Amino acid sequence: MTGVSAAGQAIGVDIGGSKVLAVRYGPGGVVEASVKLPTPGEAEGVVATVLAAADLVAPEGQDASRIPLGVGCPGMIDRKGVPHYCPHLHCLDGVPFRDLLAQRRPGAPTMVVNDATAACWAEHLLGAGRGAQDMVMATLGTGIGGGAVLGGRLVEGGHGFAGEIGHMVVDANGPPCPCGKRGCWERFASGSGLGRLAREAALAGELDGAVDLAGGDPESVRSEHVTALALQGDAACLAVMGRFAWWVALGLANLANALDPGLIVVGGGLVESHSVLMGPLRDAFAELVEAPGARSVSIVPAELGERAGGVGAALLVLAGVFRPAPAGQLVTPAPGAAASLGLQP
Repeated sequence: MTGVSAAGQAIGVDIGGSKVLAVRYGPGGVVEASVKLPTPGEAEGVVATVLAAADLVAPEGQDASRIPLGVGCPGMIDRKGVPHYCPHLHCLDGVPFRDLLAQRRPGAPTMVVNDATAACWAEHLLGAGRGAQDMVMATLGTGIGGGAVLGGRLVEGGHGFAGEIGHMVVDANGPPCPCGKRGCWERFASGSGLGRLAREAALAGELDGAVDLAGGDPESVRSEHVTALALQGDAACLAVMGRFAWWVALGLANLANALDPGLIVVGGGLVESHSVLMGPLRDAFAELVEAPGARSVSIVPAELGERAGGVGAALLVLAGVFRPAPAGQLVTPAPGAAASLGLQP
């Protein structure tokens, strides 16, 4: 699927472990409204919250159930919109999520896709991936999600599960992962992984500043303590960020060896520290990727921020991904559309 639908507007919702973020994406390539609501802990509550968020961003006097709705949900989402593994929202595992939403809004298309895949599509069309026909996106947050566009087309996979890059095993003897395996990439290269590396360094007596920020307890050191001090130039925290960047680069090099993208976009909460992360990440990537002299791979921070998943979900439902749109319904984004979103950090 390529391009952006010329149809009117859509609502995009991005479900996170702590918040549900909804946007109304307009025909001019503009986010016209947005809202955040807390994420409930049970499936029916999540359904109700998604619908409530859609109501809140719908134009005044317009029925939200008549507006196409795209939902980005964490975990493995099949082509029927059923989550099969949501590590931070297990209440949705096996729930016919799309059908539950569609039953309450029969007047317009409803779609549920993986949240990182949706963010990848948004970055491809309107963000850091504009113009790239072959790109991979990795979202570094509590875990790691991802997506890929190859030959200008969104990679869906045989079951709709493409993009579960955080569960590549990079150390078979590594720490246990909530998925049941050991040594998954996200155990080392996510926010949780950075926190683990930071606590190891703190317990070794290397991070006095971060320990102070954590109230004096090395076991309480978190990723945000390290990134805050690294951004201030703290040498010990910069060293930890360098070790963390190596683990991020290892996974990205594996993806580059397998998929050969020309561009890698790094998103998620940790991208806010890109000024201290991207340099060592690019250096380590050049050492780890196969035949670095024979390929040119740009590694850049994402541009669209926390709304990327919602915008991508809206774009996907408009374009009819998983339900092909009629011929001639797709158009190229207007020049300057990314800037008009107003989403860049």
